[in-house]
Amino acid sequence: MAERSAGLLMYRRRGGRTEVLLAHPGGPFWAKKDEGAWSIPKGLFEEGEDPLRAARREFTEETGFRAKSKGFVPLGEARQKGGKLVLVWAFEGDARPEKLKSNTFTMQWPPRSGLKQEFPEMDRAEWFDLETAKKKILPGQREFIERLEEKLGG
Repeated sequence: MAERSAGLLMYRRRGGRTEVLLAHPGGPFWAKKDEGAWSIPKGLFEEGEDPLRAARREFTEETGFRAKSKGFVPLGEARQKGGKLVLVWAFEGDARPEKLKSNTFTMQWPPRSGLKQEFPEMDRAEWFDLETAKKKILPGQREFIERLEEKLGG
């Protein structure tokens, strides 16, 4: 069975426009990538686990922010290029990106060095208007921005 991830897309309305909070993956592979590299905070969940509960947990682990909402809007699912199935909900909220506090992962770096280094799963977060977000987000997640746009009425 393919891996499954669940995530939350936080949005806010500012100055007559909608913005979404995206996170930039940490680690050396993503360090110099920008357009098409940002992501919805998300993570894996197990068979039998409530996907929305997992999405809330992963959002907090990857950003340090709490998803304080009762109105989670389902944005459906999408299969990523690698086969992973991603489920996403949107919610209205606000956060200060400079306060991002992500969990970490360990990997061998530099390659074949035998040295292990720790990196944040997400190294930064930023608010983007919807058009910019569609350019910044990983291509396989772009449809979630489009679905949110449709649900909010353009």
